[in-house]
Amino acid sequence: MPSSPPQADPAPRDGSLPRAALEELAAGPFGIYLHVPFCRVRCGYCDFNTYTPAELADPGEPADPRERRAARPGTTTSDVDAWLTAELDLARRVLGDYAPRVETVFIGGGTPTMLTPTQLGGLVHAVRERFGLAYDAEVTTEANPDTVDADYLRALSRAGFTRVSLGMQSSVSHVLRTLDRTHRPANVKRAVDGARAAGLAVSLDLIYGTPGESLADWRSSLRAAIALRPDHLSAYALTVEPGTKLAGRVRRGEVPAPDDDDEADKYELAQETLADAGYGWYEVSNWARSPSQACRHNLGYWRGGHWWGVGPGAHSHIGGVRWWNVRQPARYAAALAGGGSPGEGRETLDPQQRYEERVMLGIRLAEGLPLDDLHEAGREAVPGLLGDGLLEPGPAAGGRAVLTLRGRLLADTVLRRLLGV
Repeated sequence: MPSSPPQADPAPRDGSLPRAALEELAAGPFGIYLHVPFCRVRCGYCDFNTYTPAELADPGEPADPRERRAARPGTTTSDVDAWLTAELDLARRVLGDYAPRVETVFIGGGTPTMLTPTQLGGLVHAVRERFGLAYDAEVTTEANPDTVDADYLRALSRAGFTRVSLGMQSSVSHVLRTLDRTHRPANVKRAVDGARAAGLAVSLDLIYGTPGESLADWRSSLRAAIALRPDHLSAYALTVEPGTKLAGRVRRGEVPAPDDDDEADKYELAQETLADAGYGWYEVSNWARSPSQACRHNLGYWRGGHWWGVGPGAHSHIGGVRWWNVRQPARYAAALAGGGSPGEGRETLDPQQRYEERVMLGIRLAEGLPLDDLHEAGREAVPGLLGDGLLEPGPAAGGRAVLTLRGRLLADTVLRRLLGV
């Protein structure tokens, strides 16, 4: 989630939504995202809304929030069940009779696996109690490979989880050091083996373009990931976010900034290597062994679906209304304790904004966009995009705009032309 939210109107104190937005819930899948904003150590590249124990502690308090009882609400991992559940209660009240069954649950962070399996399972139970879960619901948690073992993963499976997303990032030690990742590469295999033994689907997250990472390093990481036979792989180009430790190192000249050409070469290598191993791309940065193993929760985002984001800084979208919570755990918990919504800002998208978002997100998918859904400027741009090798000719002949490999590398350019910008 972004380091600073967009400018918008204040969110209503009671969290209420317009009836028109609620009525749209019947038209598509509904997901719940739960944000656990704790990490043992902050990675140098990360600008997500997370807090280390030292950042949350008052002077004189023990640094580890699990070793103290917080005088301030929302500042320990032992608090998380109560305040996330309180927002689930709020969501159920706001959605009322329009509330659908939940198709997907995704617990992210931060490091959700700083919580116990009992805590994480309790959150899934809380969702089930308030909304009901679809019989084939996808239930995912992110995990740091160092924070889970076979027993932990078996407990997650028993609690209703179906999927685990492991932050591998790289198999190369010097790359992990540059990213300030603390996990041991050997523990990725241990975590994958434990998840598989527990019956959980496995996704691995990779990052490419780290300063000092060679093409050979990236090839090594791809091969190491494939050797673990995950069901799903994500590969993201490193972005140096303002205010991060890595941004400071780049600014001081200690490490070079990521290079666009280098990242393009690494993306092409990822596509070639993963395709050869039997993985198909279904979104610009995501590959799966089969369509059934794509991340359904994230597909809900890219297809313009509905979701309620629970937790500090979490973002939500229902029926063209988008809102986000306050970021600080203590403020978040205090708002809920006072009987109100933790929402900080909200915007209602107009038809043009919703169209632009639909094109922006949909063009990233391998399924592409129906040409008939494009406005006139977009339809007029298609022949030129085909001529430039940015759209696949076969799908276009069948009435869909689908990016070629070159088009994926230039997705922003394609988007601007489809929107007539």
